[in-house]
Order: sequence, then C-alpha cells, then structure tokens
Amino acid sequence: MITKKTNDLFRNLLQKYYLCGLKLKLKMKKIYIYILFIVGLIYTSCVPTKDLIYLQNGENTDLNKTVTTTNPIPYRVQTNDILSVVIKTSDPKLSELFKSSPINQNALQGEQSLYFDGFTVNDHGNIRIPLLGELNVLGFTPDEIRVKIEEKLLAEYFNKASNLFVTVKLAGFRYTVNGEVQNPGSKVLYQERVNILEAVANCGDITVTGDRKNVVVMRKLPQGVETHTIDLTNISALQSPYYYLQPNDYIYIKPLKQKTWGTGKTGIESLSTVITLLSLITTTYLLLKK
Repeated sequence: MITKKTNDLFRNLLQKYYLCGLKLKLKMKKIYIYILFIVGLIYTSCVPTKDLIYLQNGENTDLNKTVTTTNPIPYRVQTNDILSVVIKTSDPKLSELFKSSPINQNALQGEQSLYFDGFTVNDHGNIRIPLLGELNVLGFTPDEIRVKIEEKLLAEYFNKASNLFVTVKLAGFRYTVNGEVQNPGSKVLYQERVNILEAVANCGDITVTGDRKNVVVMRKLPQGVETHTIDLTNISALQSPYYYLQPNDYIYIKPLKQKTWGTGKTGIESLSTVITLLSLITTTYLLLKK
C-alpha cells in the first residue's frame, strides 16, 4: 500500500528530475547559441575565396569563351612627361647634333639617365630639340610627335636621301600603387602597354585584406583628375577602359572590413581571436563575482 508520504516522495523526485532536465535544456540552448555565435563570427570575419580570385567568370561555365577586350586608349603627352627622342641619319655628323649633352653614363643608370638625357615637357607643353628649337607636343601621342618631327626636319634640313629615322617614346611607363599591396609606391616599367593586373603584380600583389572588388584608378587628364573603380574579381574588368593603364595613373587598393575588425584573415586566426576574447570575458566575470 502506497502511503501519502511515499507519494509525496515520488512527486518531489519527479519535480527534481524535471527541473534538472529543464536546466539541462536551457544550458544546451545556451551552448547552441554560443556555438552559432562563434561559427557566425568566424564565417563573417574570414576573407572568402571568391574575394581573392581574379577575373572570375561568374555563372558562365564556358571557360573557353573568348573575351573581347577594348583597345587601349592612346596616351597623349602631358606636362612634366619625359620623352626619349632619337634622330638618326645616314650622315654621322648630322646625327651627332641631336645627341644629348655629354654626361657620365657610367655614373647614371635607369631613371637617372632618362631624366638627364630625355626631353621634358615644360608647363607650356613644349620640348626643346636641337635645330628645331621649341616644339609643342602637349596633347599629342608619341607617334604623332614622331611624324611632326620627321615632317619638320625633312622640310627644313634634310632630304629623302639622308635616310632620316626618328623614334619617339615615353621615357618609362610610370604609375603609383598605394594601399593594400605588398610593396606600395611609384613604379616605372619600360614597356608601352601596362594593364592593371601587371601593375599590381609588379607591386607584390594585393594582400589578403585588400578589396579586389573596388579598386580605385585616378587618371590625370588636361581638364582635371578622373576617378573610376574596377572590379578585378570579375572577368568583365577586361572590357573596362581602365584595364589598360596610362602613364601617371594612381591606383588605390582599399582595405576589407576584416582588417578593420582585426579578427583574422583565416578561420584559424579568427577562432584564436574568439577564444582569446571568450577567455578574457570569463576571467573578468569570475574576478567581478568574487
């Protein structure tokens, strides 16, 4: 026979088990919430792979598709540019007139030599050439300047029998990259065309925390400075008029929000940051509880 005392005892035991189970469920819910919070924080603080890959094709799986790129816009000379002008004829004495002033070439190399030997475009857009004197080149392409010099020399000093040969080039392709790259600064490449991927690679590539989707290109024009952004993770960047740089372009790579948070670039780095943060919070709580 079950007495009232035994019944009350069973009832109390059931209540205790129920309360323990309820507390356990609440603890498990809290643990799940903490786990979801940590996973979410790690996921949002890591840099996704899709933000690191250049020229992605999106949903188009045809990797063999031919992409038509826009033709590079011909560069037109601006003030402070340095031009390399070489004039040759069949007469060595005449060719000697157009050589630069004698400078110790052993002591000067690269940019220094080009700086002293080249023809600098002054504030009025002119360069000074032997025999020809002041020649306006502002707004002309190097090829147009070459034709201009050839026509003037043939009209005033030479004939066709002199085998006149003129070459006009920019004294190096100069550009500047700043922001989230390995080696920021001004660079000079000795080639006629430079695309933005070559320019970035020449600076050691964009860092993991650099924003490849929002690269800023600032271009100096006669009427002022023009600013444009280009997404290097999208294959459509090949069709952008800013894919091919022009001399004196300025490129700025913005940082991603992950760098501002300081949580880490990879999952392991982010997990280490979270563990450190939780340990700090736990320690502070225990100290305040005492």
